[in-house]
Amino acid sequence: MSKAILETKTLSTPETLGDFARTFQEFRDTNDHRLERLEKGISVDALTNEKLQRLSDALDLQQKAMDRLELRKARPTLDGRGSSYASLEHKAAFDSYVRRGDENGVRSIEAKALSIGSAPDGGYLVPPELEREIGTRLARISPIRSLATVRQVSGSVLKKPFSVTGPAVGWVGETDVRPQTEASKLAELQFPTMELYAMPAATASLLDDGAVDVEQWISGEVETAFAEQEGKAFISGDGVNKPRGFLNYETIAESAWAWGKLGYLTTGVAGKFPATAASDILLDTIYALKAGYRQNAIWVMNRKTQAEVRKLKDNDGNYLWTPPAAPGQQASLLGFGLTEAEDMPDIANNGLAIVFGDFARGYLVVDRTGVRVLRDPYSAKPYVLFYTTKRVGGGVQDFDAIKLLKFGA
Repeated sequence: MSKAILETKTLSTPETLGDFARTFQEFRDTNDHRLERLEKGISVDALTNEKLQRLSDALDLQQKAMDRLELRKARPTLDGRGSSYASLEHKAAFDSYVRRGDENGVRSIEAKALSIGSAPDGGYLVPPELEREIGTRLARISPIRSLATVRQVSGSVLKKPFSVTGPAVGWVGETDVRPQTEASKLAELQFPTMELYAMPAATASLLDDGAVDVEQWISGEVETAFAEQEGKAFISGDGVNKPRGFLNYETIAESAWAWGKLGYLTTGVAGKFPATAASDILLDTIYALKAGYRQNAIWVMNRKTQAEVRKLKDNDGNYLWTPPAAPGQQASLLGFGLTEAEDMPDIANNGLAIVFGDFARGYLVVDRTGVRVLRDPYSAKPYVLFYTTKRVGGGVQDFDAIKLLKFGA
């Protein structure tokens, strides 16, 4: 056995695509060695398995490092350039409120805007620049939000009609009687918005520091908290005081699919991929989608499931998983993009660990306009709390656009 193959290395987190490609090549070489031994009926030693896992973990870390660099470059500024006078006035008034608790400016601005919910007990609307900053960061951090369609509403519920079946049509001769066609069937979908909150704390010295951009600080504090809660709810939320996740809907075998349910295919083996021709079930999942959905479809799974997918090959010995071609791009599986969502379930018996679909058409995220901040200098002295709230909802809007892969017989 070659010492080079079993050699373990210290893998640092890279910041270049070249390092990522070299790590993936080493991962492939190690996995090829593992598969070769299994095909010959030789057991794989623990050191090879350990190295393979370490390389897989390194690929995850490297991908996240490159994504962080791209995110840092893509973040918009909050310096007010190009803003209107009213926006600059709002920004200055909000800054005074956050730093010193001066409510006069924001109260005056919201009175001019005829805002009905503005009061010290309900908080004040943040400036538009800050709201866009929070929305942009959430789209980049929350994986499902970045894939789904996002709608902004001013009310508490979005009601959306959806045409389940179109009107009846048919061919007739020039002089034949035209029978009356049936009306199309519409389903009304409702997406209520629920309150999501975060409460970052700041010291008085931080707020007194004029060099600190308080808007940037608030958006940075709440973005991760909001994104974590949203990401989980969009996947598995039960719809009670939170959005309804796509895994919370009733599922049914794809062969018996009906509107209102999500169709699934099975791997045929409890809790794992089949030992041979694992690519076939993934191809079946792809072509379970109609062509109109398939062109914009994407895979969604968590890190552990992706680690298993990386080891799979097609019948010609080619790896199914392909690394991203450039920083900021996604890895792909059988030619379709792959998004990592940590809130997806692990591979388990009858577990729905992989989702494939056109999420822009299949899932809807509803944001109620406005993010509010309530300053509380009393509850946690000497800290000042900022009770930040937004209202968000979500749910499946097209049940034919998302397909599930079930790890069961």
